[in-house]
Amino acid sequence: MLRNAPKFYEVAKRIVEITTNCILVAHNAQFDYRILSTEFRRLGFDYERQTLCSVELSKKLIPDQLSYSLGKLVRSLGIPVTDRHRASGDALATVKLFKLLLDKDTEKTIIKESINLNPKKRLAAKHLNILETLPSITGVYYIHKANGDIIYIGKSNNIKKRVNQHFTNTNQKSKKIQLHVASVTYDATGSELVALLKESEEIKRNNPIYNRSLRRRIFSHALYSFTDNNGYINLKIDAADGRKSNITTFTNRQSAKSFMEKVVEEYNLCHKLTGLQKTKTSCFSHDVKACNGACVEKETPNDYNQRVEQLIARNSYENKNMVIVDRGRDVDERSAILIQNGIFKGLGFVSLNYQINNIEVLQSIITRMENNRDSQHIIQNYIRKNSKRLKIINLD
Repeated sequence: MLRNAPKFYEVAKRIVEITTNCILVAHNAQFDYRILSTEFRRLGFDYERQTLCSVELSKKLIPDQLSYSLGKLVRSLGIPVTDRHRASGDALATVKLFKLLLDKDTEKTIIKESINLNPKKRLAAKHLNILETLPSITGVYYIHKANGDIIYIGKSNNIKKRVNQHFTNTNQKSKKIQLHVASVTYDATGSELVALLKESEEIKRNNPIYNRSLRRRIFSHALYSFTDNNGYINLKIDAADGRKSNITTFTNRQSAKSFMEKVVEEYNLCHKLTGLQKTKTSCFSHDVKACNGACVEKETPNDYNQRVEQLIARNSYENKNMVIVDRGRDVDERSAILIQNGIFKGLGFVSLNYQINNIEVLQSIITRMENNRDSQHIIQNYIRKNSKRLKIINLD
């Protein structure tokens, strides 16, 4: 839909014309108005309009709703809506909601009081100056106090956009960051995997005051394997335990379950032997002839285990020697993450193929990093989600 859409500067004049002497109505007006103001500011135009937020009005005129998101709110009010999450569908839904709010406000006092010149306070001059220095690239950013101390570290595929969110959000952490920020520095990575690994290590090393939630372990569940009395390899999702060797880890149980449901189909595995179905007899898939019968010993352990081992080999890098090649900071550059004997050694950037294939050269290029459970989880999770795009070189 956006590929052939006009650029903002091509429609800017028309937006000015149709909104002159008008009040902008939007569901969460601060978001829409901020986008418009930002785009016009890039064009050197000071765009100011009065606004009305249908979220704020709804909370005043229709209290005690379970949710004030546009979709749930109009559904609860019986307002018909089509083409949700598209410009026309959401706009028409907002129009219908606003008409209902106008009818409810018989004295029109609330609407008069709700009109704001700006629904959100403007960014402070220091915040605008900081944003002007930041690029819209993938990397790790560091938010500093006036004395240079780092108070927050984050990663993003668009550093400028993410920092802008810190400066405009109204939660307690964002307000504290807005108060204390004096500068923002960044490291370009090109690769999201490199950004995730650097963010994790930098947070542990610097212990920023506003990264408390990210200091904790970032995964909660893991995939384990064991061989039963009949010789079949069983798979099991369980709470992550650093004392036990796992195949791969997950952020939560639901993501683990989704992964298992996908690989059971992909590798034609048994629901019973993967822990997805608890039964003392055959699994349901076997009853509908979708399972080869490992659950009732119809398929030999050797045949079944071969497919399980393929799954394990693809999702675990234990005892492996390999390089994960991903995007670099420039077009002619690639990032390289080195794994030796199943241990994450570090990462670096290369521009020539021989630098990757020559282990001695690669070891001299990479920056050494700590191998821990968080870095293992980050790498395993990233490989799992991007296996079709990533290039993995086996050094064995």
